[in-house]
Amino acid sequence: MKLSYYLPTGTTHEFAGYTDPVAAFAKLLELAKVADESGFATIWAPDHFIPFGPSGSYVFEAWTTLAALAREVGTARLGQLVTGNGYRNPALLAKMASNLDVISGGRLTFGIGAGWYEEEYTAFGYDFPGAGERLRRLEEALKIIHALWTGNPATFDGDYFSTAGAVSLPTGVQLPHPPVMIAGGGEKVTLRLVALYGDLCNVQESPDEVHRKFQVLARHCETVGRDFSQITKTSTSYCIIADTDEEARAAVPPWAPLVFPGELAGYGLIGTVDTIRKRLEVYRDAGVDELIVGFQDALDADTLRTFATEFIAT
Repeated sequence: MKLSYYLPTGTTHEFAGYTDPVAAFAKLLELAKVADESGFATIWAPDHFIPFGPSGSYVFEAWTTLAALAREVGTARLGQLVTGNGYRNPALLAKMASNLDVISGGRLTFGIGAGWYEEEYTAFGYDFPGAGERLRRLEEALKIIHALWTGNPATFDGDYFSTAGAVSLPTGVQLPHPPVMIAGGGEKVTLRLVALYGDLCNVQESPDEVHRKFQVLARHCETVGRDFSQITKTSTSYCIIADTDEEARAAVPPWAPLVFPGELAGYGLIGTVDTIRKRLEVYRDAGVDELIVGFQDALDADTLRTFATEFIAT
């Protein structure tokens, strides 16, 4: 199981104490470089514009951040966890993704989802339709993005999006295109979209629920004639390393239920080094190929080094 890094861009007020945005971005860049040097497989940036909860602290936009990191980070792959489909026109997204793949020398994993943070949509003036329509929009977007990545003129006339002979060159470095990660655990639609269009999935649940959702995905793959083993299965967790499990559990942040279903303290990477090692095995046994890890001590580079020494280098 690969271990990857959830880059703190400000969504949980990591930069609340900063008054200089240049210094804040320098810290973000330092963390990305340490993650790269420490052996994390991919650096994933969340696509949000405002923090969870009260506003007032810095949040760095994902795509421009990753473009900057692409020239500074030389080994790790880069991706969005995940692009909110409603924030950008899909034809533009296809162009942005192929550009970023070139900038990074072929290290982009293109993450996308239907979007979920209604407060953010409202604040920035985006429509926030019901879940069914957001998923229909996502499927149209995926069709357009794949079409533009061929380099051929793409014409599409959908209910929500359209193109008229659009051509996107260059198409990127990776063939046939940058791998696509679709996030979400919706059993009827989202996981079906993974089976149809995804190279990776991301299910952010407890390991037991992750395993169950992967079984649902396998059935969708069988239905559409897709090889389930071709899809990289990812999940996301949160790490708090402490001297005792009790100390770590007490430090779980109050915003955790907003993004981690259920009782995070019971299944996350929360506890002593030995406890975390056991929980990593549980994720692996659930079928996770790549686990994306965020950290409570989000701006402490030594936390990354400690984690890597304990769990990546061994």
